[in-house]
Amino acid sequence: MYAIIATGGKQYRVQEGDQIKVEKLAGDPGEKVEFNQVLLLADGDDVTIGAPYVDGGKVMGEVQDQARAKKIEIIKFKRRKNHMKRMGHRQSITEVKITGISK
Repeated sequence: MYAIIATGGKQYRVQEGDQIKVEKLAGDPGEKVEFNQVLLLADGDDVTIGAPYVDGGKVMGEVQDQARAKKIEIIKFKRRKNHMKRMGHRQSITEVKITGISK
C-alpha cells in the first residue's frame, strides 16, 4: 500500500516504513505527525484518487530528526561589469518515518 501526500508545497510518494525529508515541521524527535493532505491511496489494484484530497485519508509518521539540508550556493555574475555576488542558503528539514497509512 502506498500514498501520495502533499506537505511543504511538495508531493511525496510514501509507503509504510519509508523515511522522508520534508520541509520543517513543528515537533521534537519521537513525536507523532499526521498528514491529512492525501492526494492518492493505492492498495494493489484498488486506487482512490482525491478531488483534491481523499476523504478520510491519513498518513501517520514519527519525527526522527530536525536538521538542515545541504548548503546551496547562489552566484550572481554580470560580465564586463566587475560585479559578482555570492550567497548561500541552508533549508531546515524534518526527517519523518512513515508508521501507518489509513483510508
